[in-house]
Amino acid sequence: MPVLSENRLSEMIIGAAIEVHRELGPGLLESAYEEALFIELNELDLFVQKQVPIETYYKGKKLNVGFRMDLLVENKVIIELKAVEKLSNIHLAQTLTYLKLSQKKLGLILNFNVNYMKSGIKRVVNNL
Repeated sequence: MPVLSENRLSEMIIGAAIEVHRELGPGLLESAYEEALFIELNELDLFVQKQVPIETYYKGKKLNVGFRMDLLVENKVIIELKAVEKLSNIHLAQTLTYLKLSQKKLGLILNFNVNYMKSGIKRVVNNL
């Protein structure tokens, strides 16, 4: 498979998320959407990792705090999955922090607890 840009990956991920939402609908736990999206992305022949640890340092010392990305696609795009009534600024801040700590450019927050998946998608860009 050719190397895909973050924007092309984003399109593919959003399409897969819409398919998962069409099949499962709102109201489930994040873990169910994570598993389903993992399957859907793998079927697109994308390299996907689940619960990827993020190394975090404070003044040169590693913190054992257990930050984890929900999904990482092609080592480029971070996906943070939510099943909440409404996305808040803390979800945006968390994803942006994950992008900075992992030195990635693009993240997607996908909130599956919505009537229409398009209204549950938030792109987060790290301007390295």
